[in-house]
Amino acid sequence: MLAQHGFENPVLLGEFDERISTLPILVLCAHSRCNCRCVMCDIWKREENIGITAEALQRHRESLRRLSVERVVLTGGEPLMNRDLHALCTFFRDLNIRLTLLTTGLLLQRRAAEVAALFDDVIVSIDGPPPVHDVVRRVHGCFDLVRSGVAAVRARRPAMRITSRSTVQKLNHACLRETVRSVKGLGLDGVSFLAADLTSEAFNRAGTWPADRQSEVALSAGEVLVLEEEVEQLIAEFADDIGGGYIAESPAKLRRIVASFKARLRQVKAESPRCNAPWVSAVVESDGSVRPCFFHPAVGNIGDASLEEVVNGARARAFRRELNVESNPICQRCVCALYRSRASQ
Repeated sequence: MLAQHGFENPVLLGEFDERISTLPILVLCAHSRCNCRCVMCDIWKREENIGITAEALQRHRESLRRLSVERVVLTGGEPLMNRDLHALCTFFRDLNIRLTLLTTGLLLQRRAAEVAALFDDVIVSIDGPPPVHDVVRRVHGCFDLVRSGVAAVRARRPAMRITSRSTVQKLNHACLRETVRSVKGLGLDGVSFLAADLTSEAFNRAGTWPADRQSEVALSAGEVLVLEEEVEQLIAEFADDIGGGYIAESPAKLRRIVASFKARLRQVKAESPRCNAPWVSAVVESDGSVRPCFFHPAVGNIGDASLEEVVNGARARAFRRELNVESNPICQRCVCALYRSRASQ
């Protein structure tokens, strides 16, 4: 990996065709379907009903050990829809791997005992204050279901870390500060913001969204100005919470959200974020497909080979060798970068 070679600039990663010896983070799409109908996502349109099972992962036990996987993030679809959840989490627990649940929160109350017992931390999607969140998620009473779910988990494990993630787009771009207040009102431990993905083939998109579909989620020039002002007011009002405090993003990263919408309007040049995700993580889809990150195409399938064989296979190594993060158009439009520094290894 880059950090092991002593390099800090991720755009140089394309110069190296190295095998991955450690994979600290694995994102596992534990279930194919979702219980929300979010405007910025097409996962809910899936007809197949696939849940990854512990039995299917048994053949990858040694790969997980040899790759020194430290954390598994269960996402989806909605991972709490997976009927094999207990066995799945127990499988990773037996390997001393930390578990993060990324959830819509709608099933938290029903499965509160399992969540409290099986996971190290939880990230709940919150896309605005109650009325806005319900409109974005297109589920009546969605925010109240999250509220009762969080309370149910807290009742069983008061100190469990539960944070939130908010996807910025047309319906909520003017209420970031209200979102923070709502998250605090839920008693959550923090909030993170990211821009909606508009251009990739991730999240069950058969291809890149056409312009009219993008416009349902993207911001107009006038809305970008509103978001820009909202971000500046957020930074000013919550100055003590910004950048690793209650709000995960630094001022620069919050302003980058604005820049991502400006880039779509060609007001600014699209610039790749600092990222080395393909060298420190992988995304396993519910059908077993393995992606270097959410947005790049799959490089193999764990149904055909071990996880270690896939991430170090010819396709994966060629991808990493040829990838120049700085100039790659997918990377330039990335809204969810990951950079793991040398100090984290």
